[in-house]
Amino acid sequence: MHALNLNSISVYVHWPFCLAKCPYCDFNSHVRETVDEGKMAAAMTAEIDYYAGLVGARSVKSIFFGGGTPSLMSATTVDTVINRLSKRFSIDNDIEITLEANPTSVEAGKFDDFSKAGVNRVSLGIQALNTKDLIALGREHSLKEAFEAIELSQKYFKRSNFDLIYARMGQSVSDWQKELHQALKIANGHLSLYQLTIEPGTPFYGQLHSGKIIIPNEDTSAEMYDLTNQICESAGYEIYEISNYAKVGQQSKHNLTYWKYLDYIGIGAGAHGRITLAGQTYATMQYKKPETWLKAVQMNGHATKVKENLSQKAMAEEMIMMGLRLTDGIAYTDFKNRLGTDIEKFIAMDSLVSLKSQGFVSVKNQDRLRLTEKGRPLLNQILGQILV
Repeated sequence: MHALNLNSISVYVHWPFCLAKCPYCDFNSHVRETVDEGKMAAAMTAEIDYYAGLVGARSVKSIFFGGGTPSLMSATTVDTVINRLSKRFSIDNDIEITLEANPTSVEAGKFDDFSKAGVNRVSLGIQALNTKDLIALGREHSLKEAFEAIELSQKYFKRSNFDLIYARMGQSVSDWQKELHQALKIANGHLSLYQLTIEPGTPFYGQLHSGKIIIPNEDTSAEMYDLTNQICESAGYEIYEISNYAKVGQQSKHNLTYWKYLDYIGIGAGAHGRITLAGQTYATMQYKKPETWLKAVQMNGHATKVKENLSQKAMAEEMIMMGLRLTDGIAYTDFKNRLGTDIEKFIAMDSLVSLKSQGFVSVKNQDRLRLTEKGRPLLNQILGQILV
């Protein structure tokens, strides 16, 4: 179907447990009083074995432990997963192994053990740099714990990132400006900066619609986004994806796998994957509830709930949606190599010409489609206009 380099693959490992559920979170996270880590580790290694048999000989270029709160895992469990992956796949010499961590589960000894297990990059869920907003966001950690976690992450790992949420309740543009300058002073080459989004089904959704919480309007949020880009750029942090900023050489290799629409395996409760087998790309999804996932693995050797053979149109839509998040956009040659056909087949060309004339998109050398700085905040609206 298409000429695609299938030599490398990324692996996402989902740890679904948290100490508490944040009121804005719609991720697959669960609060449990006790977790049998031995059974969880055995099930994750079983899924690794299953997918290794399915995808064949590939080299792993990145591993990402996401959640939930993966730093609640013991280093022994992390080591078990990494070891099984290294036995079933070849591992790139410059592999990136990221673990998400929350400040409440960070301590020097544990970070040291994670590092010894092979983790070489940590991503911290800080979310705010003041006590009032940490409480409002339902975060379990204190401001002191946040700063200590950032310091420890930079001591034990060569590369680190931390997340902040902005356009928060009651936050002004000047508030965010001060906080961002503070963040850049203590960052270590990478920041993930997300605007607060209120998703249906979360506690914040009901509170927003009942008037209990108020978030900045669209104009203020847009002003904050523009300011974020300007301040980060002046500090040497390039915006390489809509919400991600990095110094040269510090981009997240694993997340680029998603945005460039390359293959990755999803391991653990609720994990998603995209794998290419015999020229066909499949979307995979594991059972979400941890107990259901565990029982399915124990019975079948894996807990894949969905393994869908994606149509060319579905793949095109996904690749365009993901690729336009990148500042570099989508190379037409990459699209053709992935899908075996031209990108123009899936784009409303009249809309594209109109958006280009308005300065929202650019087509460089007739070979690369990207959003302009003006168009980037309007990604969803633009996708609605250009996808056929």
